[in-house]
Amino acid sequence: MKIFYFTATGNSLYIAKRIGGELCSIPQMLKDGTSEFEDEEIGFIFPCYGFAPPRIVMNFIQKSKFKANYFFAVMTYGNKAASGLGYMEKIGKQAGIRFNYTNEVLMIDNYLPVFKIEDQLNKENSKKTEEKLEKIVSDIKNKKNELAKKGVVSDALSKAIPKLITKIHLNEGDKRFIVGDNCNSCKVCEKVCPINNIKVNRKPEYLHQCEGCFACIHHCPQTAIHFKFERSNTRFINRNVKLKEIIDANNQSNTRS
Repeated sequence: MKIFYFTATGNSLYIAKRIGGELCSIPQMLKDGTSEFEDEEIGFIFPCYGFAPPRIVMNFIQKSKFKANYFFAVMTYGNKAASGLGYMEKIGKQAGIRFNYTNEVLMIDNYLPVFKIEDQLNKENSKKTEEKLEKIVSDIKNKKNELAKKGVVSDALSKAIPKLITKIHLNEGDKRFIVGDNCNSCKVCEKVCPINNIKVNRKPEYLHQCEGCFACIHHCPQTAIHFKFERSNTRFINRNVKLKEIIDANNQSNTRS
């Protein structure tokens, strides 16, 4: 089984690790230029960005060819998922993928413009993440056939909101990032960026091809990087994932750690 994942703060990587199999980082697959994949089972694990899959995930699928007898997708989200998985089905169909199973997992929401991380951490137990994850792991192990379906309102949200998110956060969205004087040039932000959008001399310089994942903000050891309209100074990293794992998954330089 091959699992292709994209992660910024570790949630999706944690899900991928729990499911098991051969874990393949989407940023690294794009960097390596590998585009044809075959296995008995192929899965995709990714976060929900504005009620849709992240742009990098969609680009990867559109540029690649996949062959498997069983396809699945699991989306992590922190508040509302809308029809993000339905969006994924459409992208997959265009690439010749017919999903057998899709599901979603409610986790900590790290979207700083809307949520306070402190509040999200206080709600962690009520999200019942582990309970849902156990079911998903079992479903995939047993090759269950079931697609997550939503209503008309959710479908409409997943059609309209991604366009707004693109305007706010992608590409030049990094112009809303602020780097404080406490930056010590450690280059962690550069290493966790999945699209090589950051170069650090004395301070990080953004190249305006931002993916809007906020990995650079959440992983900064000095909390030196801020989003202009953030609601919390607290940062989030999934406790089951180490920084080195994020770097190995996302680093676009010649060395991965």
